[in-house]
Amino acid sequence: MDSYSTTRTLGRSGIEVSALGFGCWAIGGEWQDGTGQPLGWGKVDDEESVRAVHRALDLGVTFFDTADTYGAGHSERVLGRALGKRRDDVVVATKWGNVFDEETRTLTGSDDSPAYVRRALTASLRRLGTDHVDLYQLHLSDADPARAAELRDVCEELVAEGLIRAYGWSTDDPDRAAVFAEGPHCTAVQHTLNVLQDAPELLRAADDLGLAAVNRSPLAMGLLGGRRQAAGSGDIRSRPPAWLPGFGDGDGADPEWIARIDALRAVLASGGRTLAQGALGWIWARSPRTVPIPGFRSVAQAEDNAGAMAKGPLTAGQLAEIDRLLGR
Repeated sequence: MDSYSTTRTLGRSGIEVSALGFGCWAIGGEWQDGTGQPLGWGKVDDEESVRAVHRALDLGVTFFDTADTYGAGHSERVLGRALGKRRDDVVVATKWGNVFDEETRTLTGSDDSPAYVRRALTASLRRLGTDHVDLYQLHLSDADPARAAELRDVCEELVAEGLIRAYGWSTDDPDRAAVFAEGPHCTAVQHTLNVLQDAPELLRAADDLGLAAVNRSPLAMGLLGGRRQAAGSGDIRSRPPAWLPGFGDGDGADPEWIARIDALRAVLASGGRTLAQGALGWIWARSPRTVPIPGFRSVAQAEDNAGAMAKGPLTAGQLAEIDRLLGR
């Protein structure tokens, strides 16, 4: 515990962030794909989102991760408004690669062309109300590696122009992460990591490549935050796509996942932690490169998540006990 720090250096960039970031997908509100499949987390109260960001700032959170497509631009707008004059106190990450219609809040496709990077960034800067993005991430997890090498080169140009400070790829493929890592200002790979979905290959790659591991779904889309009830309409978890495990169609969480969480509850809730704080502590214990980015929609969730920093990582013994309980 003595060696645990509530700050991290983001990969090889020298950019310092809080050990915990906040993921801003949920505060984008409702949006959908062309078939009407929900892609957001249901209705959202923008004023509460702003209050939650302010509370996170007060509690020492300095890293906020969003994407241009969350809420079809809405998440970036809300985050930009919430940060306001405190923009320079924080590290802002966003993503590009998806194409969407802001008016209808609909995802319309993707664009992996080098020419699109600059257009997407210009639009993100406008919505965020800032002149630079600290970490710019490719949002197309399975983009062609040869094309990605071209996009990496464009990102280097954007760094040289001062429009971004560093870049990364949101992908669960270590080989793709390595393509981006060939660029000197690549500093992160964003990937899924939670106590039910370990990612040893990605963590090893982050070590080998000198990258930060920015961890999406650290609370398994809310399940490790204690979420049990069925999701409402307009919530992606009510009609989960194939890539979203842990949820049944319209009837709430997968009973098998719930059983596994219940088996871990006593370990995760040790030391006065909430379930969510234990799940975040597990991630910090996995690697000093990890920066989990749980989502939030309320001040209460912001407080619960930020409170994990004071509790710190789980112990090696607790990690081993969790592996035993999960049969890993």
